[in-house]
Amino acid sequence: MHTTDIRHMTPSELVCFLAGLGKETYRAGQITRWMYQRGVRTFDGMTNLSKHFREELASVAHIGVLRIDRILESKDGTKKILFILEDGLAVESVLIRERNHWTLCVSTQAGCGMGCAFCLTGAFGFKRNLLPGEIVDQIAMLKFSIPEGSDILNIVMMGMGEPLANYENTLKAVAIITGDTCLGFSKRRITVSTCGIVPMIGRLSKDTEVNLAVSLNAADNTTRSMLVPVNRTYPLEMLIDACRDYRMPRRRRITFEYVLIDGVNDSEYDARKLSALVAGVNCKFNLIPFNEFQDSSFKTPPGERVQSFRRVLVSHHFTAVVRMSKGGDIMAACGQLSGQLEDHTAKTIT
Repeated sequence: MHTTDIRHMTPSELVCFLAGLGKETYRAGQITRWMYQRGVRTFDGMTNLSKHFREELASVAHIGVLRIDRILESKDGTKKILFILEDGLAVESVLIRERNHWTLCVSTQAGCGMGCAFCLTGAFGFKRNLLPGEIVDQIAMLKFSIPEGSDILNIVMMGMGEPLANYENTLKAVAIITGDTCLGFSKRRITVSTCGIVPMIGRLSKDTEVNLAVSLNAADNTTRSMLVPVNRTYPLEMLIDACRDYRMPRRRRITFEYVLIDGVNDSEYDARKLSALVAGVNCKFNLIPFNEFQDSSFKTPPGERVQSFRRVLVSHHFTAVVRMSKGGDIMAACGQLSGQLEDHTAKTIT
């Protein structure tokens, strides 16, 4: 008999589901605390529920899980995790070491349909959207499976896929991640990244208060349309207007991610155009030298050109940080995720 997987429910949806069984509102909190704060994924293990209630739940519902297939560890400490979904598809997450905590980069789709020219993920095509629980479980499974799990502080939705192309499921995942009886993350610790789906940016600012990161990558429409095909539908003028209107809590800024590609978008002239383009937007820049991968025609720019680009932005009073991507030796750097675990020389944890 088919039963409902309750890990895909937000806290409020679980309340409604249980109400349909004639159960009290507080029961939802009991169940989610077992799931997300104690790591219990069977109703039998929820010992503060009566035996009759547990049996009733098991007859109509279940709690699915992602399976951790393998973890690769980079020389710099970055870890790439391959998760197997129940239908056999695979997604990857990346665990990045910070000074005194970890940041987890999670996927929202299996594959990606955006086709960005500098991103390996898109080369494998779009398979399907992840359901809310499949997004959340990339966090929840690691929380109880590895020593670093309890030190995950930041969540960034910029792994495989375009979060705003899977909007409803991404929003539900945020509700579970931030729920007090669930994972309990602060919204200010969650960042949703987009390549520029303009209508969804407006919705996101009304529906939640997470941080927004925009993969910008060029200061003119010709270059950006070549790098980021969605720009042909939502050109830079529309995108920057949406960013300008995006409502952020005080002292928070939109992050513009800018992948610097040798000879394509990395000149001082490009930097000056970029400064003019985003004038008036409350923003900061993450500059990411292109991470090379097999069969790509793009190259990483020289370090001095990267620094010259940054200096132009700083001279125009923008905060700009060069993000030297981690995990390149295990194909875990920005733009390198594929959902296929290659055989690398890095340490494998099984």
